[in-house]
Amino acid sequence: MTRFQKESLKIRILKLAALKCTGSPADLALMFNVSERSIKRLVKEIREDGMEIRFCPIRRSYVMGIDYH
Repeated sequence: MTRFQKESLKIRILKLAALKCTGSPADLALMFNVSERSIKRLVKEIREDGMEIRFCPIRRSYVMGIDYH
């Protein structure tokens, strides 16, 4: 995966998380045609970049910051 592709996926994940409609990591992996582990690595990098993103098991989606519940 190139740096551009990685950054593009991060942006797409953030946009979906803002809408609370990412689905599970497995769902994202299927949607973006990457491994589930790649999704988890990208989410970790997003967190390291200072963004608050968490997986909400109730919504079955990643959500941003204080919108956790």
